[in-house]
Amino acid sequence: MAHSTDPIESAVHEVFVAHYGRLAGWAAHLLGDRELGHDVATEAFTRLLSHWQRVDDPRPWLYATAGNLVRDHWRKRGREAKAYELYQGGRPDPEQARPGPDQAQLLSVREAVEALPDRMRLPVLLFYFADLSVADVARQLGRSEGAVKRDLYDARARLAMTLEEAR
Repeated sequence: MAHSTDPIESAVHEVFVAHYGRLAGWAAHLLGDRELGHDVATEAFTRLLSHWQRVDDPRPWLYATAGNLVRDHWRKRGREAKAYELYQGGRPDPEQARPGPDQAQLLSVREAVEALPDRMRLPVLLFYFADLSVADVARQLGRSEGAVKRDLYDARARLAMTLEEAR
């Protein structure tokens, strides 16, 4: 990107240089797809450019935005799977009929986090995976710090139970 004379574009460019790589890597890790992770990070920066005047701290804002984009992707993927299931009309899928590996081997932390209720999922992603403080998470989600701490506590309990059951 060439150096712009627009001060907003210049400021966003500085933030881009400082944070794009980590944000793209974080999103790619959550999605299990490097290319899609880059798409999410790029979209987050595009949105930052249009919201720049209202953003106090770009790093937490970017991670919250990317986290929302990841959540939207997971929801869409779930809807697509349900639609395919309906399309099958209840007929067994030959691929599904084969015995697969033990469920305990298939369950990943990412899948366990994906299964969390919405109110817990984004705080977990931002706090544990994006390394934002409780205060930053609360500010980005418009919640109190106490509510974020409670969501994180409840999420840890659910994750522990889910991962223990999968053993």
